[in-house]
Amino acid sequence: MSVTPLDRAPLAADLPRRLAEAAPRVVVVGDAVLDCWMTGPSHRLSREAPVPVVEIDRTRCAAGGAANTAVNLAALGARVALVSVVGDDDDGRTLQRLLREAGVDTTGVVVAPGRPTAAKRRIVADDAMVARYDTVPPADPVAGFVPALDAALAHRPDATVVCDYAAGALDDDAVAAVAARRDRLGVLVVDAHAVARWEPAAPDVVTPNAGEVALLLGRPLRGPDRAAAAEAAAGELRRRSGAAAVVATLDRDGAVLLSPDQPAHRTWARPAPESRACGAGDSFTAGLTLALAAGTPAPTAVELAQAAADVVVGRVRTAVCSTADLVARVGASGGSLSTFEEIAALVDGHRAEGRRIVFTNGCFDVVHRGHVAYLNQAKRLGDVLVVALNADEGVTRLKGPERPVNPLADRAAVIGALSCVDHVVGFAEDTPVALLEALRPDVYAKGGDYTPDMLPETPTVQAYGGQVAILDYLPDRSTSLIVERIKARG
Repeated sequence: MSVTPLDRAPLAADLPRRLAEAAPRVVVVGDAVLDCWMTGPSHRLSREAPVPVVEIDRTRCAAGGAANTAVNLAALGARVALVSVVGDDDDGRTLQRLLREAGVDTTGVVVAPGRPTAAKRRIVADDAMVARYDTVPPADPVAGFVPALDAALAHRPDATVVCDYAAGALDDDAVAAVAARRDRLGVLVVDAHAVARWEPAAPDVVTPNAGEVALLLGRPLRGPDRAAAAEAAAGELRRRSGAAAVVATLDRDGAVLLSPDQPAHRTWARPAPESRACGAGDSFTAGLTLALAAGTPAPTAVELAQAAADVVVGRVRTAVCSTADLVARVGASGGSLSTFEEIAALVDGHRAEGRRIVFTNGCFDVVHRGHVAYLNQAKRLGDVLVVALNADEGVTRLKGPERPVNPLADRAAVIGALSCVDHVVGFAEDTPVALLEALRPDVYAKGGDYTPDMLPETPTVQAYGGQVAILDYLPDRSTSLIVERIKARG
């Protein structure tokens, strides 16, 4: 069986293992932090002030900041070296031990005497965080940083990640040093509080969150749809950051990829409380970088990154997403092919909750960039996207005896793995009219190489008061053309 090259690979359950096997070399540069969680019960208030007295009975520490990004990358199969600064103190030694245990090369971690290690300590009483206190080193030049950077780059990494969280490791000289070595960095991903600071380095991708987007633009993202607001500012965001592409991360609203050579691509996040979001951004950055370093298409890389973030928001404290975690997450999201009865019950439940249902259908045999962009657009028309796939015999009737290339179960797994797709169902008929009559979706969406009058489904949708939406069409992005090109190269 042929395997889709990584530079054209969609998100599928086998992709995390393939990326781990590729083992790209990644250098992480930036603010390493020791994250500590001090937990215990609280039975009374202090007499000195109206605050709880927490009886600490356990302290757990983990790599945070740039160190957490490095640990996540190592857990996902990358060969990782960290360039950072720690103090000659217990926190610094603990952090380096945690990094080494995770398989991160710490040769580039500079130990600076007299300087404290960046640390965050959270006090948790009965599962509720009551306080946090931080140790923030000064942003002073550190002797040895540039030689450590040069040593790490001597191996010519596939990608470099900059993690600049204003925790003291990256002063202006460090920014200049990274920019001066741009041709040795590979794919450059920048995750920074002040993104514009890295404009001289010409990043390939920057990953600002909503607050960092607002800082970059000089104004907040306004309106109920923050992803749409970010998309409207795409050109300005790329210009101000100096980046070829921007991935705006919007926590509960997912993320949106803003690239000049393709439609905006949005992901949809697994909702989680803020208390469960610690380190999710680091896991997102790690997943994104791993995929880009291996040559995976940017939309697939962003989907993989979202899946990694979704893994860790389901856990308490600073967490790590491994290859096995990612395989399970992607497999779970793409593994369910609903029956007719199941999809009807699911849609009834969504409608009872007031959600807007969008429905589309197709063969989706060899998934390509056009499919991904089209499904992403369809999701934006409502709250829930249902994709109906032609059964194998239906694909053969429509496309010819050599199709489908991939059986229904495999096609469902790939389509279902996209964060924009909520449910997948198969149908044996040539048209999904029976499904439309049963589900009565608010919107029936089709690709832009049709008009409503051309669609046999239009009368059914209009009869129950639904809307037919024709979406954009990307020329030269059809499965048939891809199959013919493969045959021609055979």
